[in-house]
Amino acid sequence: MELDGPVPPVERRLAAILAADVAGYSRLMGFDEEETLRALKGHRKSLVDPSIAAHHGRIVKTTGDGMLVEFASAVHAVHCAIDVQRGMLERNAEVAPDRRIEFRVGINVGDIIIDGDDIFGEGVNVAARVENECEPGGVCLSGSAFEQVRGKTSFAFDDLGERSLKNIDRPVRIYAGRPPLSSAPAKPLAEARRALPLPDKPSIAVLPFTNMSLDPQQEYFADGIVEDIITALSRIRWLFVIARNSSFTYKGQAVDVKQAGRELGVRYVLEGSVRKGGNRVRITGQLIDALTGAHLWAERYDRDLSDIFAVQDEIAASVAGVIEPALAAAEQQRVLRKPPERLDAWEAYQRGLWHFHRYRSEENKTAMAFFCQAITLDPNFAPGHYGYALALQWDIWHFSTRPFLEVQGMAREEAQIAVSLDDNDATAHAVLAHMMMWGSEWEAAIAEARTAVALNPNSAFVISMLGCVLGFGGHREEALINLQQAMRASPHDPLIWLWLVWSGVLQFFSRDFVAALQTLRQVVRLRPGYAPPYEFLAASLAYLGQLDEARATLERIPQQSLGQRQRMQQRPPWLRPEDYALRVEGVRLAAGERG
Repeated sequence: MELDGPVPPVERRLAAILAADVAGYSRLMGFDEEETLRALKGHRKSLVDPSIAAHHGRIVKTTGDGMLVEFASAVHAVHCAIDVQRGMLERNAEVAPDRRIEFRVGINVGDIIIDGDDIFGEGVNVAARVENECEPGGVCLSGSAFEQVRGKTSFAFDDLGERSLKNIDRPVRIYAGRPPLSSAPAKPLAEARRALPLPDKPSIAVLPFTNMSLDPQQEYFADGIVEDIITALSRIRWLFVIARNSSFTYKGQAVDVKQAGRELGVRYVLEGSVRKGGNRVRITGQLIDALTGAHLWAERYDRDLSDIFAVQDEIAASVAGVIEPALAAAEQQRVLRKPPERLDAWEAYQRGLWHFHRYRSEENKTAMAFFCQAITLDPNFAPGHYGYALALQWDIWHFSTRPFLEVQGMAREEAQIAVSLDDNDATAHAVLAHMMMWGSEWEAAIAEARTAVALNPNSAFVISMLGCVLGFGGHREEALINLQQAMRASPHDPLIWLWLVWSGVLQFFSRDFVAALQTLRQVVRLRPGYAPPYEFLAASLAYLGQLDEARATLERIPQQSLGQRQRMQQRPPWLRPEDYALRVEGVRLAAGERG
């Protein structure tokens, strides 16, 4: 096909680009959508849009709380931005700090591509990223914009240094307009901008939750929630948690989480709000990567306030329980981007967990290699040892025919080393409990698992391990409660299929064959290549008299899992004799064998 004529060249030009958005817009909308929209439209109509027109700017587009504006001159862009921010200071003077609409403005000078009324290109991208670095009520310039306005305005600018911006392949030097544009008292630059280095393990700050109720007396409830969450997160041994006294210095302020992250020296920030109406309360929370601004998790809780302290405890435990796997997942994604040779012990451990959760033979071998790398990098690092213990146990039970008792002893020894290295690590005690159970030490395993839960009662993994050892130790009712609690605390956990296996098997041993069928069918959908659920499904069907379906279920067992079936021909040490006998008889009936 021939073209009718030459393709027109792409239209480009150099321009000053202003990007702006509203700090804390989601929080403001959560408080009162209609009032926030009304106020934002009012500010635009009487202040923002007239200022843009007065300084010869062109609004390219608006997106909810943000806008993109093109200027022919960086000087005009800066004058416009300063005028808007000064006008907003006056307008916010009588507004409560947590209700103020405060803009963040970033300005860049660069090459742009013209497409009709829209503009694209790196010049636009840098402006948006510079705006992300800006404080509420502030104006920030890229180095290229600063060079265009230096000496041409009456404003002063503070050099914030070079910043690595998301999806921008080179560092960008950023300058902040001065004097301070917020209504807060000015701080010395060294104090206001001082950034703390990140610690050598994952770190989080829980900021004061905003009280969105009209009743100021509800402040104590919001503060209590945050204090309990901080206490619960502090039980996670691998997590560095900022103390209450430091995080509460941000109370009553419109906080930019990236700024708070820099000032507190943390990678992650948890923020939220509390709104009470009648005898009901709504609590929202969101977990944010303070380095990138990315949202990692968000949840809303609606509760009845008949027992306010019970609600406070429940919400704190729920948030802490779900934050742990969310942070672990974020850390695993982060370390996947690093070359293996540049990992430290913590990162090698997280990389091992990522492969461990893939549940395949080769992935498990890779996981063991990374756990060994963590131990080599730091022999006193407890997670490396208990991670290796778990992967070794999976290898001998799920993926190989190595001598069971010989290798199981190695796994138990690694778990024991982890506990000796850090006796306050709940996960170490939970893994040791699991290894004890595999050695038929049921009562000792239960005691060890209860120690783990006492150290961290909000960890879904720890709770699940208590459920496991309780169940196979004969305490099935309590075990099933714990397993349900673990699945509720971490509903998207990579191990939830295994918790379902344990639940279904324990229901079978309790002779609740109908419940076992329902649970184990979920497992088969999640892990169709895993053999044990098929045998317990078939046995349940046989005991219920559904022999044809029972026989058909046995025939569906994946061929690649025959090694697991062969292991079950003799009673494994973690299975009590009476339980094993119930399983054997059920499988025999399903196969059509006569006693």
